[in-house]
Amino acid sequence: MLVLVAPGQGAQTPGFLTPWLDLPGAADRIAAWSDAIGLDLAHYGTKADADEIRDTAVAQPLLVAAGLLSAAALGEVAPGAVAGHSVGEITAAALAGVLDDTAALRFVRTRGLAMAEAAAVTETGMSAVLGGDPDQVVAHLEKLGLTAANVNGAGQIVAAGTAEQLAALADDKPEKARVIALKVAGAFHTHHMAPAVATLEGAATTLTVSDPAVPYVSNRDGQIVADGADVISRLVGQVANPVRWDLCMETFKERGVTALIEVCPGATLTGLAKRALPGVRTLALKTPDDLDAARTLLAETGASAADAAGA
Repeated sequence: MLVLVAPGQGAQTPGFLTPWLDLPGAADRIAAWSDAIGLDLAHYGTKADADEIRDTAVAQPLLVAAGLLSAAALGEVAPGAVAGHSVGEITAAALAGVLDDTAALRFVRTRGLAMAEAAAVTETGMSAVLGGDPDQVVAHLEKLGLTAANVNGAGQIVAAGTAEQLAALADDKPEKARVIALKVAGAFHTHHMAPAVATLEGAATTLTVSDPAVPYVSNRDGQIVADGADVISRLVGQVANPVRWDLCMETFKERGVTALIEVCPGATLTGLAKRALPGVRTLALKTPDDLDAARTLLAETGASAADAAGA
């Protein structure tokens, strides 16, 4: 069983979209999405520097656009499940057919703007905590007033909170753990994002929603969600609630995952899978050069649409 996954904020790097725009029809698709959301995705994906694409309002739609573009380049795919990390859940929702691509881009544009506005209220951020006993790490974060905003598995927990709280963490690390500050512009998936939830609740009422066409694994609790309205409700609340990617990987394991492909800009989730899901074949879509290997993996696992249809 193959799962198709989409990365979250922080996966973007300057110029990462450039080679994808050389694919047939890709530039036109990006231009149409750019017009639909009022953001020049081609510019930010090819010419903008690291600081420009660190902006939450830019990074989030850029990541969803890249994920959808790279997934489309694979051709028709029939994965055993889809999932996304943080903003990648919107990519996954589109891949599952819950939203069409343009609706997904409009929704994520609203999400990015609302979260950027919420992040501007107080100076906040996130830091990765690598290693240590997970229960002890969470307890240590709570003692410092921080939130375990991403529980990623494979020995990685991401702490979120104010700049002062994160500075305290850097000075007072959990036992046997390393702390690395992340290049994100806010304490995402915490109470600091509550104002963004209200904005997304309003945006959600305008969406045309379908039930997932393939199993959709929610990063709220690792559960498979079969109702499209429930998927959207979870996407709305997700911005102020922790990401439980560890539970998503547990679900993959329970369903017998044998392979995992991460859409562009892939690397983060395949790295976690290599440590948490030994024996599972992984492939990250970084450039179009990875497409042939990905198509081979799809065919070998029966996840190409032709194979699924018995062709």
